[in-house]
Amino acid sequence: MKLNKLLSTSLIMSSFLLATTIPSDSEDQALLAKMKTNGLVSIPVDKAELLKITDPSATLTDKKIELGKKLYFEPRLSKSGIISCNTCHNIGLGGADGVAAAVGHKWTANPHHLNSPTVYNAVFFKAQFWDGRSPHLEDQAQGPMQAAPEMAAAPSLVVERINSIPAYVEEFKSAYGENVKVDFETITSTIGIFERTLVTPSRYDDFINGKTDALTASEKVGLNTFIDKGCASCHTGIALGGTMQPFEIAAKYKFANIGDFKGDKNGMVKTPTLRNITETAPYFHNGAIWSLSDA
Repeated sequence: MKLNKLLSTSLIMSSFLLATTIPSDSEDQALLAKMKTNGLVSIPVDKAELLKITDPSATLTDKKIELGKKLYFEPRLSKSGIISCNTCHNIGLGGADGVAAAVGHKWTANPHHLNSPTVYNAVFFKAQFWDGRSPHLEDQAQGPMQAAPEMAAAPSLVVERINSIPAYVEEFKSAYGENVKVDFETITSTIGIFERTLVTPSRYDDFINGKTDALTASEKVGLNTFIDKGCASCHTGIALGGTMQPFEIAAKYKFANIGDFKGDKNGMVKTPTLRNITETAPYFHNGAIWSLSDA
């Protein structure tokens, strides 16, 4: 009798605890509605819909993507012959490099103490670079290659090296046709084509798409707080970032004086993406903060 009573009490308590910790379907729907209102949307599940965003000009082909991938990992695109795109935007390290500020040609530290942003999901950004000076990935790929503190390679050197490698010349012909001109723009735009494929859907997207158990109860609480505190004002859209916003919009943070970066000419800065955020420490434009709790 006592055992039955104890079991009944335990079941009642368990039911109560579950009811108070697991969000109801109505709560999930309310959260989803709040996300939609605040511009939080998922990476499209349908490939055709995704390609409308990642490949609006229909330039992606398997051959171009594979060639772009090889060029992305090619150190001979740098003056020293030892630095590739992957050096600072490492595919195996969350698309970044895991250091506060990038180190480039002749071990030169970034003169503005800028952190290397992730390359993953960069196709969803409205602008590239911290100051937003490039409109898309194909244009962005030209910058680091020529920058003295980064890869330090003149366009003429890049073109000369690639054209001196018969295998590359043949791959360009295979990807673009026999009459292709393997110039600097074609080389860098091919890298951009590969970067357009670096898209990482997650449980977050599953939740938006109706799989309400994709997020834990505590994650849903955090998501609600994220929206209620106004974080989604800047970290929004598919990328959860990637738009230009006023620099230091909330307040001057403790380590803001590391480096001399002040944003673009209008004091605007590209908001970093929050996708894969646990893989891309350190944080902020100057890499001054190493933990999410501090950030």
